[in-house]
Amino acid sequence: MRNTPPVHFARILVAKPVPNFAEHALMEIIWKGIVGGLMTAAIVWLSKRGNTLPGILPLFPTFALIALLVVGAKNDNAGFREACVAGAKTIPAYLAFLGVCYFTIGRLDYRVALLGGLATWLIVALAIFLALRSA
Repeated sequence: MRNTPPVHFARILVAKPVPNFAEHALMEIIWKGIVGGLMTAAIVWLSKRGNTLPGILPLFPTFALIALLVVGAKNDNAGFREACVAGAKTIPAYLAFLGVCYFTIGRLDYRVALLGGLATWLIVALAIFLALRSA
């Protein structure tokens, strides 16, 4: 039997190096990419089974969840609430995007309908935030 010193569990926990900021930032980017990729894969997979679920899945707050995780990690309750309110303000812009896409798809190619929807989303979102800023 060899003479080895006993290993203390607490020493193992303390001895672990703390990841530096660059490693932490890289892991956040990788995690966000994985979540976005999984959501995209789910939308593509569900689109093969019908049209309703792929239309509903983007309502899952993937990007809001990621954004609120990042803001929440700062431990700033006011900032967290501000991010929630900012996200809620974009709901009319999202509805405008869907409306333009819905009403132009019979007249235009779907890619043009999407571009029109994106342009409308941008205009409405800017109008909302600029109007609230000047008020």
